[in-house]
Amino acid sequence: MTRRRWIADEVSATHAAITGAHADHLIRVLRARVGQEFDIATGAVVHRGRIVTIKEGRVEFELGEEVSTSSAVALTLLLAVFKFDRMEWAIEKCTELGVTRIVPVIARRTDAHLASAAAKRAERWRRIALQAAEQSRRITPPEIVDPIKLPDAVTLTASSRIVLAESEQETLLRAIVTSHSAVEIVLAIGPEGGWTQEELELFQTAGWISASLGNTILRAETAAIAATAITISELS
Repeated sequence: MTRRRWIADEVSATHAAITGAHADHLIRVLRARVGQEFDIATGAVVHRGRIVTIKEGRVEFELGEEVSTSSAVALTLLLAVFKFDRMEWAIEKCTELGVTRIVPVIARRTDAHLASAAAKRAERWRRIALQAAEQSRRITPPEIVDPIKLPDAVTLTASSRIVLAESEQETLLRAIVTSHSAVEIVLAIGPEGGWTQEELELFQTAGWISASLGNTILRAETAAIAATAITISELS
């Protein structure tokens, strides 16, 4: 039977703990009991953990043997901010698929009220990513940075940087991923309405490669999930 995995909030040599709302979910919803065993992720390592103490807002584990895990693909998603409910869904699903970092970006077509509220949403996005990471048995959640503006985002470095563009007619994302032995990939997904021509020129000047997901026009969240799935499947 597959054990549920938790990502520790605190770690010592032989013990780990989850705290706050994180612990309350295990206590109240899953009815945790002393002696139960789970997989506990403690950074880059996963151990079998046995519950030794349950308190209000805190569950402590005794760490046992190390559990083998597979390595993750280094994939950064540069995600233009769009409607928050749909963006949260994209963050959750891309986390489940294995993205390692998400960079929210304020683009030209990002609605003004979304742009002004985005910074306050970052912590909520991190909680969503943590929950999705545990549900999908990841070792760590993706890093979610505070929102930045596009001119700063295009300077991100990686062995392969790809911008998804509706105007690209010839080169498919899958073809680029399979033809590059990239150590790290950054994918840029535009907002509702797509990138402006000026933004695409900014990417081009900075050395990014343009790619397409096909002939159909996808919603921003669909494009993010599809691009992540294609990249992970080709590199895994």
